Amino acid sequence: MFQTVDKHNYYIYILTNKSKSVLYIGFTTDLKDRLHFHQYPEAHSKSFTARYKCFNLIYWEHYTEVQAAIDRETQLKKWSRSKKENLINEVNPDWRFLNNEI
Repeated sequence: MFQTVDKHNYYIYILTNKSKSVLYIGFTTDLKDRLHFHQYPEAHSKSFTARYKCFNLIYWEHYTEVQAAIDRETQLKKWSRSKKENLINEVNPDWRFLNNEI
């Protein structure tokens, strides 16, 4: 008998504030739900995203393996601001807010 392996969805994402001066990197299994969570921070008003008003999605990556997503999040968090900006610029050079495209 063969055992099937379920593929799951994992997302690494980058949010910014309205002036695009702050970057936040996160990990989630449901990107749409997590964006909603960030946009309505009443219950978590002391969080980083609430304090710095990072509600705008500017970059995301999709993974089906949790460890790959965790490793990528860890990698991105260690990068310099300029390296993160270069990554964003590769796929979203205008830094459009992508919240409504998810």
